[in-house]
Amino acid sequence: MKLRILVRLVEIQRVLLRHGLDDYVRATHLYRPLRFLFFLSPGVWFERRRQASRGERLRLALEELGPIFVKFGQAVSTRRDLLPADIADELAKLQDRVPPFPGDIARELIGRAYGQPVEQVFQQFDTTPLAAASIAQVHAAHLRSGEEVVVKVLRPDMRAIIERDLEVLHALADLAQRYWVEGRRLRPREIVAEYQKTILDELDLMREAANASQLKRNFAGSELLYVPEVFWDYCRNDVMVMERIHGVPISDMASLKAAGTNIAQLAENGVRIFFTQVFRHNFFHADMHPGNIFVLTDDPQHPRYAAVDFGIVGTLDPRDQHYLAENFLAVFDRDYRRVAQLHLESGWVPAGTRVDEMESAVRTVCEPILDRPLKDISFGRILLRLFEISRRFNMQIQPQLLLLQKTLLNVEGLGRDLYPDLDIWNTASPILREWMRERTSVGALVRNLRTHAPQLMEAARALPLALSHFAQREGTAPLSQPPVSGSSLSELREEMRSAGRRRDAVTLGAALLLAGLIWLVAGHGYPWLGWALLAAGLAKLAYGLWR
Repeated sequence: MKLRILVRLVEIQRVLLRHGLDDYVRATHLYRPLRFLFFLSPGVWFERRRQASRGERLRLALEELGPIFVKFGQAVSTRRDLLPADIADELAKLQDRVPPFPGDIARELIGRAYGQPVEQVFQQFDTTPLAAASIAQVHAAHLRSGEEVVVKVLRPDMRAIIERDLEVLHALADLAQRYWVEGRRLRPREIVAEYQKTILDELDLMREAANASQLKRNFAGSELLYVPEVFWDYCRNDVMVMERIHGVPISDMASLKAAGTNIAQLAENGVRIFFTQVFRHNFFHADMHPGNIFVLTDDPQHPRYAAVDFGIVGTLDPRDQHYLAENFLAVFDRDYRRVAQLHLESGWVPAGTRVDEMESAVRTVCEPILDRPLKDISFGRILLRLFEISRRFNMQIQPQLLLLQKTLLNVEGLGRDLYPDLDIWNTASPILREWMRERTSVGALVRNLRTHAPQLMEAARALPLALSHFAQREGTAPLSQPPVSGSSLSELREEMRSAGRRRDAVTLGAALLLAGLIWLVAGHGYPWLGWALLAAGLAKLAYGLWR
């Protein structure tokens, strides 16, 4: 292991000890031989901070350790049902109250990005940060044209700090993969690689601006979610400028209630937004902790969410998207056998797993929580059950789904805080069923054909040449049979005539099939004619292949 990785591990251990988090150190086993050296260090004795609460000490330690640890604290802070109240309260401060870096440095960094002083770019720039997070901080400003905006700027030397800790994570993942009995199933190397892509993408604010634009386009005219406008002329790799919104933080329940907000409607809208992003748009905001979510209360009975911070977004492979939707719907319908079969079909559990055993295990987890509001569901107990099932059936972690799982946990945690009586099942089920109906409709097929029209046309042009080459190969194939008798020769002639008829049937069937596809894609009148051509082509192809 590289010396700098060992140095960083030692530094992490010292920070935990310095903040009096002895229990966390005792729980670590990766560098047990060095542990007692730290307890014998006089520097540690005098630096121990016992006067603060345990939650505050944990928060301060995470802040000192850097952005990767702060992000872990942010993610955990959304699950108040899994944490003691004092720790949850302190970790919630990591969502938007991380200690800022000096405003003068921010001004200097922004001026360097534009190649001119900040005063020449903005009519007004507030040096005091509006909010500070683990990777960047935000300042209020006014453009020279008068628009009120926020300016997001990366913290100094972020890439070097993050790459150092990623190196540590890779080293620990490598050790776990080699020596931990659960390493192969939990795939720590792939998990760290997936996380690396996510957090390095977050350092490119041009990418974040593009994410915001895409999300705004997806929800254009929507009554569910508002996305601020991006001012592209002012965006750089390490600076982003977007419209400033004035909303109520989602965590400020007192202000929401004082404004007469329909809390139940707001909670249901959160579920609708999540499932719409994941399944209809296949593009979802994957950092939905309370610091990034606001509520617009202009119409309190029809409140609308407003999102910020688009550095982390997720998409799904169509195959994973399909299997997830099928799994959700099977759970909603209590079809636990279908859930088990889907896990086998998708390769999420090893081939040969007994479907009946997995069906029983899934039923054990799902049956106690279905049709219950969030307040009656013990998520901690569910997690323990899921871990047991994963271990029992050797279920592999799917790294490509980690962002989605994190987002789902955030959404469920927000819903629990916002409106514990929310029935997440009845809210989500109609959205998914409608999406599945649309996805399998004739209209969706025609739209898909139109989307792939260029490829279909190219295939149609190439088909005659391909069939010609096929016929030539079959006609000129070397014959190695011995001399044949008259009856055998007659049989050979008949077989050749049959092969010719078969080629003709396949060729005609393919031509009819392509003609039907092209007719539907072109959008001419009489769509029934296109479907008739498709049916005739399929029938002719089937006949030719059968012959």
